[in-house]
Amino acid sequence: MGLLVAAVGAYGVFLLYTAFVYRWRGVGVGPRLGPGTVGRHRLQEWLVQAGLGEVRSGEFIAVMAALFVVGAGLAFALFGGLAPALAAGLFASTFPLASYRARRATRRAAAREAWPRMIEEMRLLTGSLGRSIPQALFEVGRRGPPDMQPAFAAANREWLISTDFARTIAVLKANLADPTADATCETLLVAHEVGGSDLDRRLTALAEDRIQDLQGRKDALARQAGVRFARRFVLLVPLGMTLAGLSIGNGRAAYQTGLGQAAVVAAIAMTVACWLWAGHLMRLPEEERVFHG
Repeated sequence: MGLLVAAVGAYGVFLLYTAFVYRWRGVGVGPRLGPGTVGRHRLQEWLVQAGLGEVRSGEFIAVMAALFVVGAGLAFALFGGLAPALAAGLFASTFPLASYRARRATRRAAAREAWPRMIEEMRLLTGSLGRSIPQALFEVGRRGPPDMQPAFAAANREWLISTDFARTIAVLKANLADPTADATCETLLVAHEVGGSDLDRRLTALAEDRIQDLQGRKDALARQAGVRFARRFVLLVPLGMTLAGLSIGNGRAAYQTGLGQAAVVAAIAMTVACWLWAGHLMRLPEEERVFHG
């Protein structure tokens, strides 16, 4: 009994200490990230990768809800039924996600194009020209792609304020949210804190790896060009047939029947399923981020 009381008392002291020092809550031995927290973090990271880091998750969801209302209203005006309106509203609410994915893919493709050159420039600046690692990093960032320059500017401000390179690297990685940026920043951080003469070799190997990955992705996208063009007809052809059916005879009245509304819902579901399935088949593997906290 005495041992049990001592263990409970020690655990209570541990809970009080972690509550005041680390701001942990609950009775567990450590903070637990619930599914909602992980999902919000993932959504915010994706928004950063799409160049929408200043957009909050709630604002993004609000836009989706507004598009749901607009899409449902238009579908109800066309088909005169509740079921097609709900299906069309759900489909319309995914447009921000599709736009985000396209924007994110464009930004990440531009980053893949730029990183081999940027890494090579950092290698030359830190080696032949004798620049310090932070100076070389910010100098290269100022000449980087326009979408990446704000991240380097924020990191430069952090460096000027704190002169803490670890915090500076954390700011840069958070604003870029890019796997290559993670690997490059960690390489530079280790070289800055530990030192050593193999930074040139490591940056050379990293640049060569990025070039090989870039060429492989370009080859895969070139082979998929025709399929990607044909995939767009998954949306255009059913829409054109629907409009034609509404304008012929009593087509609009047929859509308002129970069987017609069921057919519309089934058609919308199959269109979305085919679009998603085709996108899944053509999706290239994405690199996972490392050392991003």
